[in-house]
Amino acid sequence: MRKMTYAEGIREGMRIRMQEDDSVIIFGEDVGQFGGCFGVTAGMFEEFSGERVKDTPISEGVIIGSAVGAAATG
Repeated sequence: MRKMTYAEGIREGMRIRMQEDDSVIIFGEDVGQFGGCFGVTAGMFEEFSGERVKDTPISEGVIIGSAVGAAATG
């Protein structure tokens, strides 16, 4: 088993899932061009475009609303 940080493991899991399924999206505070907290989503914006990796405002209501809307529309 190769060694990696938690952030690397999470990023690898998200990357694999996004490569397998075009309907998978990532959204949240600073997850786009900034690369997320601790760099967990670093490089994902460039690899999967701004259509699938989106920044949200610092607002829990917007994040939850986006998740509910995405789930409701498939």
